[in-house]
Formats: sequence, C-alpha cells, structure tokens
Amino acid sequence: PKLSSMKDIIRLPKDLGVAVKAARKAQGIKALDISRHSGRSRDVLNRLERGEDITVSSLLDILSAMGLVLRLERAGLPTLAEMTQRFADIDDEQDGENAS
Repeated sequence: PKLSSMKDIIRLPKDLGVAVKAARKAQGIKALDISRHSGRSRDVLNRLERGEDITVSSLLDILSAMGLVLRLERAGLPTLAEMTQRFADIDDEQDGENAS
C-alpha cells in the first residue's frame, strides 16, 4: 500500500513501514544518517520499513531521529478505500503463493 500523506491511517505494521520510508525519502534522509542519529542499526530501520517487528523503543528512536512523533486517536471504521486496498494486498499475496 502506498500512503499518500503523513496523515494517513496506519493499521498494520506494513502501513507503518511504508509511511516511515516515504517520510525518510521525502526528507531526503539516508538510512545511514538515521542509524547514526537514532543509535539503531540500519538493519532495524530496514526491518521497520518492510513492516517487520522491531521494539517500541527502536521505533521511537528512529522516529525521533527523523523529527517525527506518534499520535494516537480513535480507530473508527476503515474507509472503503482502505478495505479495497487491504483485500487487494491479500489477493496479491495469495497469487504469489500459488505461483510457487
């Protein structure tokens, strides 16, 4: 899923990874610079950007190094666009499994 702005709703780790990577690229920050400023390895940043599990403290250190913060708000129901994208992602993943 491609997130269009920093205001997009993040519901899954993959969404968070896409948002962090998009923010990093938009700011023109290299992964090595984030690693240096956050005290975390480039591998941790790469895992985050792929939507894989990392610790909360690593996430917060990386966001801080990028000048970003988290904001919590009530979830509400997913939009039609979110649901359409979510099911498209599931179909794509299943197609990839069937191709092997």
